[in-house]
Amino acid sequence: MPLTNPWLAGPAPDGRLSRLELEERILNLLSTHNVAVIATVNADGSPAATPVRYYSLGFEIFYTSWNGSPKSRNLRRDPRVSAGIVAPLVGQASSRGAQLFGTARTLERDNPHADPYWEAFRWQSDHVERGRTLDDSPADPLTIITATKIVYTEHWLRRSGHAPRQIWLADIQPES
Repeated sequence: MPLTNPWLAGPAPDGRLSRLELEERILNLLSTHNVAVIATVNADGSPAATPVRYYSLGFEIFYTSWNGSPKSRNLRRDPRVSAGIVAPLVGQASSRGAQLFGTARTLERDNPHADPYWEAFRWQSDHVERGRTLDDSPADPLTIITATKIVYTEHWLRRSGHAPRQIWLADIQPES
């Protein structure tokens, strides 16, 4: 049987992308997808995973959520969070996604620090879909996830001798 992607056979290479190349790939993924599974910790220590539609600014993702939701209650108690984002998968060659690890904070609508996030949030389509006027902007709080670590996976990287799993850490400055 012929191999459609012979570069997938055998051991994975271990090459590392430059910081700038890795950041470009992560930002591309965050900008071209809009669903993440957010993992929080319940009061009893068990995990809770919830799909959300998100938007991104840099290496932060954010979404709306009412304050009484389980994920919001969990994050008020413990701001540690993980988010999984995956591109559509049609086979090993298309495997691409990211795991974001970090902390979350919630900003009420009237918080001036929320303004740049609301400018990037495309709420107008939701309002039209729900029959709401565009004259009334949302009053919901925004939850912002700030990543301190991102595990980026892309099996296509194997073609160029790079490891399919790459690690980004927020505290490392980009190369000049």
